[in-house]
Amino acid sequence: MSRTISMKYALDWTTVGIYLFLVFFGWLNIYGASYDFDQSSIFDFSQRAGKQFIWILTGFGLAGAILLIDSRLYSFFSYLFYVAILLLLIVTIFVAADVKGSRSWLEIGPVSFQPAELAKTATALALAKFMSSYNYKLKTWKDLIPLGVIVFIPFALIILQQETGSALVFLAFMLMFYREGMKGLVLLLVVLAVVLFVVAIGFSQTFIQVDRGTVGMVMAMFIILLIQFCYAFFFNRHRKEALNLALGAGFIAVASYIVNIWVKVNYDYIAMGTVILSTVYWIIIEMFNRYKKYFLLAVISFGSLLFCFSADYIFNEVLEPHQQVRIKVLLNMDEDLAGAGYNVNQSKIAIGSGGFLGKGFLNGTQTKLKYVPEQDTDFIFCTVGEEWGFVGSSAVLLLYLWLLFRIVQIAERQRDAFNRIYGYCVASIFFFHLAINVGMVLGIMPVIGIPLPFLSYGGSSLWSFTILLFILLRLDAARRTGS
Repeated sequence: MSRTISMKYALDWTTVGIYLFLVFFGWLNIYGASYDFDQSSIFDFSQRAGKQFIWILTGFGLAGAILLIDSRLYSFFSYLFYVAILLLLIVTIFVAADVKGSRSWLEIGPVSFQPAELAKTATALALAKFMSSYNYKLKTWKDLIPLGVIVFIPFALIILQQETGSALVFLAFMLMFYREGMKGLVLLLVVLAVVLFVVAIGFSQTFIQVDRGTVGMVMAMFIILLIQFCYAFFFNRHRKEALNLALGAGFIAVASYIVNIWVKVNYDYIAMGTVILSTVYWIIIEMFNRYKKYFLLAVISFGSLLFCFSADYIFNEVLEPHQQVRIKVLLNMDEDLAGAGYNVNQSKIAIGSGGFLGKGFLNGTQTKLKYVPEQDTDFIFCTVGEEWGFVGSSAVLLLYLWLLFRIVQIAERQRDAFNRIYGYCVASIFFFHLAINVGMVLGIMPVIGIPLPFLSYGGSSLWSFTILLFILLRLDAARRTGS
């Protein structure tokens, strides 16, 4: 009895309250998104709202069980849970049925679930266990290697299941790495890679050409040169060297334009050669002036150069056709309103039609007439926008931000490193799901098919987020209960 009472007072009830509101609000919107005029009740278990209600009840039972388990067991069995999930992911590759091109669903009787959802929790626990081990500090590049391995294994297995969206969620752990000591340079390199990929692909795939060169490659090389210039001119105050770089690049550009009048040149090669010469220039500057600051810049420049030329290969050979189309739609390279762009276009119409206050519960025409595919799963937020309007959508987003704030607060007040690291893993995963899902519904992120926490239909999703959150709440409660 004393343990029950202590747990009652130790639990973060504010976070529990936000969770309960989001779950029930999600249930109402699933009913609104899947509702048809022949459906008599929200408790019709042959319909999605009724099925979701069952998942909600089982989720509550799961949350209660998590709170009753001794908090120390989560750390003790973290590696075992991680290995078990990896084995389950491997089995899924071979036995799962093909569902819309993905082999990621296991069927046990009438129940289907995605092991990839549980892999997020297992990876978070494994990372927390490893990083909280004695004497571990995330200070150097070598310290990142084991963490990368822990994240990469489930990431690769989920990719093999053709479930790219769920795999990309694992990139969210980089936010936790940054909080725990990873250098900001790594995040900047990731951002640079994304920018270069978008520029190189977004322009090279269009009709825009400069003779035999592409605007995309020229722009990508210009970005690399601009980074070199800013690094020298603003951050290290080597303005003479930076100006020499600018003059040299400008001279090559003008000379190649003049030569092009008589002899056609390939501007891709000109841009590439300019970056190579500029990078060699910085290496020479380091060697003769002993600045010891430009070797890393040279490595990044060469790496960026290779990345740009491999972007086309990745886009055309690695990504699936439907993923290529989604990226093209996002970058306005291909509107395809009747194909890949259809979901996003209809979603934006639905949200816009909701206006300021919305059309009211069950009164959304876009959702009732089934114009938006997957409107009760990945595109559930468009139902919120249409039926509850700008006010309702803003309130939901503010509630999510409040939840993220509470999770970060919980993580920060932990005395144990395992608890803190796991808390930031949870915050990172929730943030990634929220940003990508809402972004893709609004048309500012690629459609990669990941659910909105607690609102989207699906037992795997609801269970996964419930497990993630309530393990954290149990670890937090242990600060006061002592167990």
